Amino acid sequence: MDPAAEHRQQLRSLRDFLLVYNRMTELCFRHCVCTLDYRLLTGREESCLDSCAARLVRANHRLMSSYVGLVPALLQRRAAEHGAVGPPAAGPAAPSPVAPGAGT
Repeated sequence: MDPAAEHRQQLRSLRDFLLVYNRMTELCFRHCVCTLDYRLLTGREESCLDSCAARLVRANHRLMSSYVGLVPALLQRRAAEHGAVGPPAAGPAAPSPVAPGAGT
């Protein structure tokens, strides 16, 4: 892959990660923070945010494990359907550590 294409791919990966991170943050904040009357989070809000983020990260890891396991088979099947010869071309890069849609 040429350096420009690699750079574009890295930027796409960073953008995807930031979008997922922002969704997760917003989801957990809306779920856990009930009032903005205080400057600091209450202990209950902190605990809720910690467990919310941990649940979403665990779900993301399970999702990514499934994705990584399924992609090679999907690429091989697609190549076979189109009559491609040789190994399948490299598919889309694996998403960032936090999966898109993990917070949705």
